[in-house]
Amino acid sequence: MNLLILNSGSSSIKCSIFAAHDDSPRSLYEGEVSGIGSEHASFRFHRTGEVQPSSAVQAQDPTEAIGKVLEALTQPSMPHIGAVGYRVVHPGPKIHDHVRIDDAILHELDEAARFAPLHDPPATAIIRETRKRFPDAPHFACFDTIFHQTMPEVASVYAIPSIYREQGVHRYGAHGLSCESIVEQMRRTRSSLPHRMAIAHLGSGCSVTALLDGRSIDTTMGLTPTGGVVMGTRPGDLDPGLVLYLLRQMKGDRDQASNSLEQLLNHASGITALSGLPNDMRDTRKAAAEGNQNASLAIAAFTRSIRKTLGSFSWLMGGLDAIVFAGGIGEHDSQTRAEILAHLQPLEIHLDATLNVAAKASSEEPVQRLSTSDSKTEILLVPAREDWMIAIHLQRMLGL
Repeated sequence: MNLLILNSGSSSIKCSIFAAHDDSPRSLYEGEVSGIGSEHASFRFHRTGEVQPSSAVQAQDPTEAIGKVLEALTQPSMPHIGAVGYRVVHPGPKIHDHVRIDDAILHELDEAARFAPLHDPPATAIIRETRKRFPDAPHFACFDTIFHQTMPEVASVYAIPSIYREQGVHRYGAHGLSCESIVEQMRRTRSSLPHRMAIAHLGSGCSVTALLDGRSIDTTMGLTPTGGVVMGTRPGDLDPGLVLYLLRQMKGDRDQASNSLEQLLNHASGITALSGLPNDMRDTRKAAAEGNQNASLAIAAFTRSIRKTLGSFSWLMGGLDAIVFAGGIGEHDSQTRAEILAHLQPLEIHLDATLNVAAKASSEEPVQRLSTSDSKTEILLVPAREDWMIAIHLQRMLGL
């Protein structure tokens, strides 16, 4: 059976086709629509392992973007799609596992959009369009929060009145499919997992997760994916009083002010707010190297927030046996990795500069060591393979 996996972000849709294969699905095709909502939207789709240039497309919203993907997927030369899986960031308070989608589940996902307004609405729009195109295939939602359900209550609870906790207000976490894929790749390639481990998923969205024996015990993102460490366009943790202050500064009625604040916190904060530059770490680093002090401050605030979290998780667990880097920045920016680790001397980290610069993880050799053999804390690079992890869950739910 061939499995279609759709992974939607706030401005992109990644698509993959996997062939169900024992316990490790085999990738056949992959592609992406990027820049959704901008004048520079592009689309690429090709066999796995091939390199194809992107072509410009019109994609002003997720519905238009998924139309381009579905058009490519339904060409006569494409393999038959037996099932479809979707990455959905937040299930809301009523769904506690990955699920097969029906109309009732889709209604719950609409309700959950208030917990992930940047990610869930595009996902539900894509689900609706894809169900129309593949009406006979089973469709499944896989959630970024499920992996973090192993957190103890003391780590997930907010110190607020019980009336709100009873409504499902607590720390859910995100990037769970990324973390799960990293743990799964390590299980398959190593004799054992590190006992005390931290995963730093660093991309446009960023999080750090603490794990004991491969199970999440704490993470930086909370009720929504806006909190935690400093991110590309999101501020991370803020003083609640500051949020109230910002809300009072917004113009318009209550709904208009809330929408304006949501826009500020999700799209106009973080690294881009400090640097004054577009959300691209490569541009920020180039500007910093040319003497742009705002860019330098943005990078310093970003790396400090991650370093501070790694330090606190180390004390929480009595040390760290391994730190794993993943995500677009985590996997490809050796300078950021080095800067984060440079001031964690109590962990007795010895980063191998040559390995750090040369590292390039792949599906064939997914776990790359970046530290020297005498480093007390092992430093690893492992790619986030959310689509592969979703395909594994689909095989399980389909009984393949």
